[in-house]
Amino acid sequence: MTLYPAIDLKDGQAVRLTKGVMQSAKIYSNEPYELVKKFEDMGAKWVHLVDLNGAFAGEPKNLDSIKKIRANSKVKLELGGGIRDEATIQKMLAIGIDRIILGSIAVKDPQFVRDMAAKYPIAVGIDAIDGYVAVEGWGKVSSMKATELAREFANAGVEAIICTDVGKDGTLSGVNVEFTLDIAHASGVATIASGGVKDANDIEALLSTKEVDGVIIGKAYYEGTLDLPKMFKLLD
Repeated sequence: MTLYPAIDLKDGQAVRLTKGVMQSAKIYSNEPYELVKKFEDMGAKWVHLVDLNGAFAGEPKNLDSIKKIRANSKVKLELGGGIRDEATIQKMLAIGIDRIILGSIAVKDPQFVRDMAAKYPIAVGIDAIDGYVAVEGWGKVSSMKATELAREFANAGVEAIICTDVGKDGTLSGVNVEFTLDIAHASGVATIASGGVKDANDIEALLSTKEVDGVIIGKAYYEGTLDLPKMFKLLD
């Protein structure tokens, strides 16, 4: 199982939100690239980046920070937030992003995602509030169930599905293992858990399923409730 330390970018800073509310942003670094270097030194193979401004604007907004992160690290980077057309996908790959995360567009146009997955390294971000898909920076909730959307991408060629229980995100209340497994079973695609991870117990719970391919670590690292270097050593 792969650990994905997460950096959420807002106005060029590394922040974490609670339940996706922009006004809840807590700043953890004014130089996000330094955090990526730390994760790399700990043993990270991947870092998960989200352009929060971009998620709301519908186009990437933290390009300078993203370019600086890429220039100062060797880890693989996946990026989501406001990426909704092929030109933007190409632009992000050209600056060195290793995998593109498509979220809101996956609800509106699943065929677009399939077409892009045939050409590029694509992950689908499925974010849910009470089991229903949340879009546009989690500002809106659709009428589609998260598992229904996951089924759309069975055999679609996507590299992974990243599923976030928005109600748990940034709360340190424990990961939603059941939700993660529901998405994995519905899609048959490598599934990455996100939202609510607090400590080693959450990592062990996901590991014990033998069906979860990765987990995103955010506030648990920033607030010191998870010993991330120790986790990397255990999973190496």
